[in-house]
Amino acid sequence: MTAPSTHAAGEAGPDWPLDIYRVLREAGVTQASYVPDAGHAQLIRSLHDDRAVRTTVLTTEEEGIALSAGAWLGGARSVLLMQSSGVGNCINMLSLAAICRFPLLTLVTMRGEWAEFNPWQVPMGRGTPAALEAMGVTLLRLERPEEAGEVVAAAAALAFDGDQQVAVLISQRMLGRKKWLETK
Repeated sequence: MTAPSTHAAGEAGPDWPLDIYRVLREAGVTQASYVPDAGHAQLIRSLHDDRAVRTTVLTTEEEGIALSAGAWLGGARSVLLMQSSGVGNCINMLSLAAICRFPLLTLVTMRGEWAEFNPWQVPMGRGTPAALEAMGVTLLRLERPEEAGEVVAAAAALAFDGDQQVAVLISQRMLGRKKWLETK
């Protein structure tokens, strides 16, 4: 029997998810939706611990786009957290954000890149940027922990102040190497 394990990358400091959390709160985000993902685990915990933030666990990622639309229509700001494999589930629903011109901020942890062990993650990892761009989503890339706050702040400003659909693609290298461990 095997179980997944995450090993931290040498460069990735432990505080970058907290930097993202602080920036989201400074940007007025009060709602967060997500499909559980180890890459977002620390950020999800921080959002859950904040009583001023409403968190919603999704069964599939496209539900988060609808929740973001509802939040905006109700006067709130939201963020959608997902893994690159979930982007494929959102393609049709992204038309809602584009046609209705409401802001969408999503943070996407990438798979299928640096040191990927699971070949099933590679195709969608490769296709994520092109799929999002084809639907009119502006992409920002997060490659270095010390830039996390700055990149997410820029994305939030573009989304909420410019009524744009913006995705921050968080490099797999930021998340650390995953591998399967043997268990007894």
